[in-house]
Amino acid sequence: MPVTAKGLEGIIANSTSLSDVLGAEGVLIYAGYNINELAGKATYEEVVYLLWHGELPGRPQLDELKASLRSQRELPKGVLDFIRTAPVKANPMDVMRTAVSMLGLYDDEKDIEGQAEAANKRRAVSITAKISVIAAYFHRSRQGLDLPPVRQDLDEAAHFLYLLNGKEPSEDAAKTLDVAYVLHADHGMNASTFSARVTIATLSDIYSAVTSAIGTLKGPLHGGANEGVILMLQEIGSEERVDAWVEEQLAQKKKIMGIGHRVYKVLDPRAPHLRAMGIKLSNELGEPKWIRMSERIASIMKEKKGLNANVDFYSATVYYSLGIPTDLFTPIFAIARTSGWTGHVLEQLADNRLYRPLSEYVGPAVGKVFQPIDER
Repeated sequence: MPVTAKGLEGIIANSTSLSDVLGAEGVLIYAGYNINELAGKATYEEVVYLLWHGELPGRPQLDELKASLRSQRELPKGVLDFIRTAPVKANPMDVMRTAVSMLGLYDDEKDIEGQAEAANKRRAVSITAKISVIAAYFHRSRQGLDLPPVRQDLDEAAHFLYLLNGKEPSEDAAKTLDVAYVLHADHGMNASTFSARVTIATLSDIYSAVTSAIGTLKGPLHGGANEGVILMLQEIGSEERVDAWVEEQLAQKKKIMGIGHRVYKVLDPRAPHLRAMGIKLSNELGEPKWIRMSERIASIMKEKKGLNANVDFYSATVYYSLGIPTDLFTPIFAIARTSGWTGHVLEQLADNRLYRPLSEYVGPAVGKVFQPIDER
């Protein structure tokens, strides 16, 4: 008897060696490494290599990957033109989704080499290198600012902040974003990763797969939650209003953004790392009220509902403290997760089978008789 599970909850759709989410224990694993072994220790580029190759790189492998990523940052002129002419009020995720799709138009090898492994690995590098440039350039373009030339002497996190602000970031800022990238790089068979795998399983191309993933991540029940957290804090406005505001939301049975998780039944293991960075940044920048408000909300929700804060809850404060616009929070999630998406695409293609689940029909029983339209 086939199993029916709304949202495929509890259904194992495939196997993967990239990451594992142990929800009951609050553990996240990347290719055998507990996330606590990587966050703050491994750089994002090291984690990219880990997800693509199953092991951490040695110095020569890391240097080669960094050089490859840095050499692939330039955007095709057509994509640059699109970014410059996109509506200034466009959702940055929509711009990112469209621009990544457009990259496929400029891949001269796409139709010649098809799904060849080496070609797709090059494409994974190219998309991972370009996606942060797309996000930063659109933000500057919509403000009427110049688009700084890409550089090849900065790591991924530092380069994004340089493009975003037009100046080289502090070491602390770059390190903070780098850790956030590491924490968001992969997360089991989440909705956007599943979308990417379903798309590539048809033997479509990697650009279509990543485009599908971006479209999925955009939703407020997935990547869009981190934007909701800072908007929630801004709505509350002050520390004095936190308790009453939360009580009102609970009375109306409304969701508190950034609290609880579909998989984790205990603390999200990524949250403590972002919480620590949020506290540090808030204190350094002189705006500690945001983190204090966050802490109070988390405390109330733990006490009253038994729910923990998740990664979105604290990443919002971290990004806000770094001066990143709210509507770029989810694009940053996408930038980091591109390494995981492309890793899953490569893994899917290595042993591919088309996804074709069943559905449970709950419509009227068969037997209805067709009537011409004038007799209905």
